[in-house]
Amino acid sequence: MGLEEWRMHAGDKKQSEQFWGQLFNLDSKEGITLQAQIRRGFVAAILDGRLPEGVRLPSSRVLARQLDVARNTVSAAYRQLTDDGFIRARPRSGYVVRGGTTEERPPPSLPKPAAADTPVALRWSTRIGSRYNSLRNISKPHDWYRYPFQFIYGQPDPGLFPTADWRECSRSALAVLAIRDWSSDMIDGDDAALIDQIQRRLLPQRGIFVPTDQIMITVGTQHALYMLAELLLSARSVVGIEEPGYPDARNIFSLRGAELRPLSVGVDGIRVADLAGCDLTYLTPSHQCPTSSTMSLVRRHEIIDHAERKDLIVVEDDYEAELAFGDAPLPALKSLDRSGRVIYLGSLSKTLAPGLRIGYMVGAPELIAEARVLRRLMLRHPPANNQRAAALFISLGYHDVLLRRLKKHLADRAAALTRALRNLAPGLHFEPPRGGSSVWIEGPEGLDAAELAQAAEKEGVLIEQGSVFFHMPCAPCPFFRLGYSSIPTERIEAGIGKLASLVYTAVEK
Repeated sequence: MGLEEWRMHAGDKKQSEQFWGQLFNLDSKEGITLQAQIRRGFVAAILDGRLPEGVRLPSSRVLARQLDVARNTVSAAYRQLTDDGFIRARPRSGYVVRGGTTEERPPPSLPKPAAADTPVALRWSTRIGSRYNSLRNISKPHDWYRYPFQFIYGQPDPGLFPTADWRECSRSALAVLAIRDWSSDMIDGDDAALIDQIQRRLLPQRGIFVPTDQIMITVGTQHALYMLAELLLSARSVVGIEEPGYPDARNIFSLRGAELRPLSVGVDGIRVADLAGCDLTYLTPSHQCPTSSTMSLVRRHEIIDHAERKDLIVVEDDYEAELAFGDAPLPALKSLDRSGRVIYLGSLSKTLAPGLRIGYMVGAPELIAEARVLRRLMLRHPPANNQRAAALFISLGYHDVLLRRLKKHLADRAAALTRALRNLAPGLHFEPPRGGSSVWIEGPEGLDAAELAQAAEKEGVLIEQGSVFFHMPCAPCPFFRLGYSSIPTERIEAGIGKLASLVYTAVEK
């Protein structure tokens, strides 16, 4: 829209007021200030060409009245837009859109193809070498938070996030000296402050004492698993993986063409004899995924002894170990490692926030050195500002305070879920959780948990059907998982009541 066209449009007072009102979509719950939202609306309209150069903006009084906000809010937005060069103050005329805010370029002149030329569409199916869409993955609705009964795993409760503490750490990470420290390209390095906190504060709680050259930051556990698969596996490799087990690990290892050997999970963990012939095994001993069982100390020692005798590499995913409700968790496999063959994976996703994507890998110096080179080729290094904020969060004791809060709330929800299942759904078999944020359920014979999950979603109840956790699922598969990290305690009983009636309806069919 040119200036003259704009003036003709704006000549009608009613149309002008409607335009300014529609330019903004103010929402006090959005999470940013009204001033920032007004500024954002102006910037978008100017850069998109809806407000051409020379357009006069309404006075702060007029716009404040139209938007039903304080005049000071509009005035502050105008001042910031002026400082940033989007608008300018004109004597006795108020504010106008400033020129030169966008680089105007004429559309390129492209030769028109001859009428007889028909472009041939590229057949992407013949070019894409791998088929990732065929992998079985855990899925959940993107708008899971809108459902009244959210028994899904891995999603946080916004009410438990330490907003004030994390905001303080983020502000501190934006101090001038801190920015100078982390804003440069680290190439294949990590923030030294976060490595130090992991080495001195987090790992010792799991009985692990290693020098800093054995620690590397990752973008979550999946990133670490992908790098390990690239570095350690080939089509000749045999990988032992828990059955049931973590689907992402199974999928990542399968992409390398490795032979996957399912390892049946019992009360004490996997059977050591099943590891015969494996080159590498992936285990979740402290909080088995998805059953939530804990590997016994005796079994842990047996696995370490077997690994040393048979030259086996052990990948230990220690997720949710710090969320045990009662006694202290058993020592990590890595703490028992005498020959440097256990690779330890940790993460802040389950305690702080999954969206931060901050994990860490502990391994032999040679392995970490190679992983750093590989990570550099993939993404150079994880965002350093988040690393620094996380380091401050741990060093100031906020992580320890958060763990205490989380364990209390999760323990209360686990108790409520246990009561509801026993009282309302006695036909469902489970082990009461001793930590973590989920319960593994075995339904009655004949139950198809996949069909149950679909029926439950229609009733506002979200669960995770269990077949995706099995390398070789039975049919029908009666297993499913109930998470309780994001559902309020007071909704648990009603949600289980709805789920129980759906289970019985499905079985009676």
